[in-house]
Amino acid sequence: MSKTIAVIYARVSSSGSLEYRQNTDRQVKDLKEYATYKGFELMEVFNEHISGAKKNSDRPILVEAIEKCKELSELKDARVILLVSELSRVGRNAFEVLETIKILVDNGINLYLQKEQMTLLDDNGKPSLFAPIMLATLSTCAQLERENITFRLNSGRKRYIENGGRLGRPRGSVKTTEKKLEEYKEVVTLLKKNYTMRDVAKLSGVSISSVQRVKKLISF
Repeated sequence: MSKTIAVIYARVSSSGSLEYRQNTDRQVKDLKEYATYKGFELMEVFNEHISGAKKNSDRPILVEAIEKCKELSELKDARVILLVSELSRVGRNAFEVLETIKILVDNGINLYLQKEQMTLLDDNGKPSLFAPIMLATLSTCAQLERENITFRLNSGRKRYIENGGRLGRPRGSVKTTEKKLEEYKEVVTLLKKNYTMRDVAKLSGVSISSVQRVKKLISF
């Protein structure tokens, strides 16, 4: 009987200060418990701090997690499953979700969604009949809800401005480049030592999106 190898991908928004920023601890803990319960061999955990509005191609850790699954899927006598907390972790809209699903199915990789309590493949490693339809439907509903929220927010901003309100940071509150580099001086040091962005994020305890922004500010 072949063993099942699990890879965890967890994501939270990159917004907020370092002190109050969300973390992936709860997602990882729950998914590790599921892997243990199912007897999966946990191979690697991928954590990403990045906005859910980003395209999948702009989520380097998600791309890395899927590539790791593809690499593991080539092993003999082993099945691979990608564990995520909810559907939104694998795509921002229905098209991206379906694109990700196709990649996983084409490589024989299963997908577990904790919130939806769903898996992509059956016990024979084949896509269940209704899974792709359900995933597309759920992601479309979530996309419509996000668009409705955006519409309401934009409408509220428009009325606020029409009534004399001002948006944006207060004058003088924008940080200079020097202040940003001073705040992230550990990140700067690690980047100048040619560490990868993912390693820099792990060692410094900041999000990979912050590392990307700092990298754009410095020149070697």
